[in-house]
Amino acid sequence: MVRVMVKRVYDAPSEEDGYRVFVERLWPRGMKKDALRMDLWAKSIAPSDALRRWYSHDPARWDEFRKRYREELCHSKELEGLRRMDTVTLLVASRSELNGAVVIKGILENWEEFRSFCRENARRAGLQ
Repeated sequence: MVRVMVKRVYDAPSEEDGYRVFVERLWPRGMKKDALRMDLWAKSIAPSDALRRWYSHDPARWDEFRKRYREELCHSKELEGLRRMDTVTLLVASRSELNGAVVIKGILENWEEFRSFCRENARRAGLQ
């Protein structure tokens, strides 16, 4: 099972980080591209622009954000690759602990539950 950590992009990298993945669509303000040590900028698994704007880190919208974001991620092939790694560190700029990386971490740590969620969503939408 993959070991998943969440860190801010401003935190120093460590040997224990494993594969470092930046999981936001927008580059962090004030950070030069060569300053962030990462293995992958996974824009494809970042929340969509519409979802990111709607959520706007409003804690009152967290539960609905989490649900909608999981629905977006049901179609991601990139998550499958990440879950096969030994250690993954998801990098975010956000100070909020209620962020997309936390959702991804939960998915990777509970893969079968996530696949069930996706199958149920597809069934409800008439896609299966």
